[in-house]
Amino acid sequence: MKTPKLLPWYARKADITLERATVLWHKAVRRATKETGWVGTSEYYDEAMRAFLELLALEPRTLCAPGVAPMLRQQNRVWRLPLTAMEDVMCAVASSWQRQTGFPRKAA
Repeated sequence: MKTPKLLPWYARKADITLERATVLWHKAVRRATKETGWVGTSEYYDEAMRAFLELLALEPRTLCAPGVAPMLRQQNRVWRLPLTAMEDVMCAVASSWQRQTGFPRKAA
């Protein structure tokens, strides 16, 4: 059976290669043939598409790619820590200075 014309779109949407999407499509077709027993009916195509979308949804769980985003967010927090600490110190110094001199801060 030929692959659907939207297969490249599904592959991009699932962030997988076209070759991997083709393998998943053929697996879905085999499953649909086993489930329905008929080839070429609307039930067959519905079952094949349902199985294909299910396999696409499960595909990210089969990949062994580490989650890099949490590590980068943590690194960004660590990098900003000295800047945040300096900002807190400067705010404390400014409020202490204003209390000692008696000049309240003007509203913006």
